[in-house]
Formats: sequence, C-alpha cells, structure tokens
Amino acid sequence: MKISEASRASGASARSLRHYEDEGLIVPGRFGNGFRDYCQSTIDRVLVIRSLLESGLPVRLIREVLPGLADGSGAGTDAVCEAFLHEVQSHRDRLAARIAVLSDQQAALDAYLREARRTDL
Repeated sequence: MKISEASRASGASARSLRHYEDEGLIVPGRFGNGFRDYCQSTIDRVLVIRSLLESGLPVRLIREVLPGLADGSGAGTDAVCEAFLHEVQSHRDRLAARIAVLSDQQAALDAYLREARRTDL
C-alpha cells in the first residue's frame, strides 16, 4: 500500500512513517517508480513502534529491541527480553526520579503562592 494508505491503516502520519524509516525502525518495499510500498507486517510493526513511543521509550531502545521481537526466530529472545526489560526498568527509574524532582518543585511553588497570597491580604 502507498504511504497515504499506510498512514490511515496505522494511525501514524506520513511524516512519522518517513521518520521511522530514517531511524531504521521500518524498511518499506518500493514500487517500480520508487514510491514506498507498505505491507501488512510493516503496518503491524508501526503499531508496535507507536505503542512503545507513546509509553515514553526512546527510539534508541526501540531500535535495539525490535529486531529480536520481529524476526520470530526465538533465537536469543530470552536475552533480548531480559536486556530490554532491564533498559525499560532503568528508563522508568529515571522517569520516576524526574517526576519526584518536578513534584518537589511544584510543592515549592505551591508553598510560595500560598505565602504570597496570604501576605497580599
């Protein structure tokens, strides 16, 4: 299917599809005229990519794990999954630390606003 059809089927914009290709996440086929040709397996892969991106995982991590998830061979899958889970846990821990810092900053701002409003009266 053409890029516009792939965009509708996957929910990803044509620009996103080209970006995924540039990042090495997908490799669409090509028609004789050079236009991209997306098969259903590529659309399925795009759906996985979008899900992982929406969960906050970086493209680098997705690029590393996708070959092991998509080849279906099962070879080294346990090692890939264990390494992937470790990376996901690390990413989650960094995110939790950032959330904690932001929560502290929010609490400090709330305290400042309460005090500033109290002195305005």
